[in-house]
Amino acid sequence: MAFEGGSGLSVRFRSVICVYSFWPVSRESSSAKPCAPGHLPIATNLSAVHSISIADDITADDDVDLFVIGGGSGGVRAARIAANYGARVMLAEEYRMGGTCVIRGCVPKKLFVYASHVHEEIKDAAGFGWNIPSATFDWPTLVANKDREIARLEAAYTGNAEKAGARVVKARAVFEDAHTLRLSTGETVRAKYILIATGSTPSHGAPIPGIEHVISSDEIFHLPAFPKRIVIQGGGYIALECACIFAGLGADVTLVYRGDNILRGFDEDVRAHVRDEVEKAGIIILTGCTVTKVEKHGEGFTAHLSGESSIAADQVLFAIGRHPNVKGLGLEKAGVALNPANGGIAVDGFSQTNVPHIYAVGDVTHRINLTPVAIREGHAFADTVFGKRPVRVDHAEISTAVFSQPQVGTVGLTEIEARAQFSHVDIYKTDFRPIKATLSGSQGRVLMKLIVDGTSDRVLGCHIVGPDAAEIVQAVAIAIKMKATKADFDATMALHPTSAEELVTMRAPTRRHVREAAE
Repeated sequence: MAFEGGSGLSVRFRSVICVYSFWPVSRESSSAKPCAPGHLPIATNLSAVHSISIADDITADDDVDLFVIGGGSGGVRAARIAANYGARVMLAEEYRMGGTCVIRGCVPKKLFVYASHVHEEIKDAAGFGWNIPSATFDWPTLVANKDREIARLEAAYTGNAEKAGARVVKARAVFEDAHTLRLSTGETVRAKYILIATGSTPSHGAPIPGIEHVISSDEIFHLPAFPKRIVIQGGGYIALECACIFAGLGADVTLVYRGDNILRGFDEDVRAHVRDEVEKAGIIILTGCTVTKVEKHGEGFTAHLSGESSIAADQVLFAIGRHPNVKGLGLEKAGVALNPANGGIAVDGFSQTNVPHIYAVGDVTHRINLTPVAIREGHAFADTVFGKRPVRVDHAEISTAVFSQPQVGTVGLTEIEARAQFSHVDIYKTDFRPIKATLSGSQGRVLMKLIVDGTSDRVLGCHIVGPDAAEIVQAVAIAIKMKATKADFDATMALHPTSAEELVTMRAPTRRHVREAAE
């Protein structure tokens, strides 16, 4: 439907939002020649290309003020805030409202994480005097209960958009030109501003024989039967979380990774500590190798590894990374540039692309792939463009977590990163058995580590491995964002008995790094 202008239109579409989720896609390589037919331009220096465009010149020629492509966390937040500012916005979602986080990411994963901890809690109970009869686990019950909660959240996302004045349309959208989008229904919409928030999708990497038998992290939430044996390829946080979930639910898990250790990019002490704890829990970690072929045998599979060994499994899961959802959007028709580093949409500090009226937020860009980041970017976009209040998102010191067993919480610089940036770095580190383990009999140990600038005394990073690490590090992140010093930590009274009190009672550095000034 092509919309007609006039006063009747502005009444009808005063708060209409169009959000679309492109699902699923794979990354497409681009030509370096700007705007070549059928290819996407590659961005070089976005900050020098344009200035912020503020929504103060909406014309009657536009059907809507804003068209958001993507119904995930970032897109929905931007759409709601823009509508609250009085923008005419449209919302169309091809798959399900909520995006990766709600439908096939953070939320269902965390529910599965809780489920995977129950067996260990039952095991620990005996030391505290509880005699619990043998417990059994039912996979279909977990999946059904998860589905019910995800449906509730999806309805809430839709309802919140509608309460903001949004009209939700289930449709796919692609660019016809820089201002016009075509929906899968055949309708066309001309928008003054366009926000791309299509997210990312799992990558299987290079094709191998039998790749059609491999599942991704998206499929684990809908498996018809629980896999008693699973091979997982990958060494990042998604692979590790999946490994710990299935191991906690009773599966035999083998983690295969091409690198020398898991959790690349995390602090080295964290990587070593987590691997030791995970292997003690029974997960087999094979580093320096990859899955080269997958064969199906009846209801099971054989994963062949480099080095000519093989593993029998009920499922083979690849969790080797994600790529931005840009393929098939028609970005070449709009002239939107990609970032050569990851193939995502290139944006500046205000989420603006090389086309001044087109913006992008979340995983589809070249920044940090985390739900709170996408939400903050979407909100800042709406404030900037429709609130006429330019807001730049600060991507420094963002706390992150790995919901493995044990859990990881981290914020700020790693030890290696700090040494590269500062000439004097002090390390405060401790590992210990928590008080609960004295009765439960658990041999798991907690790691806590602070990275400090030895010159200014500022705390540069905090890294925790152990129960509730994510909850603890969220609070620590506030202090680090405020540039708290080690003296500030030392002056804080400890809360006893807790594991977190170690963060304010470590007095002497465990090691110091001093880099001599170049002569």
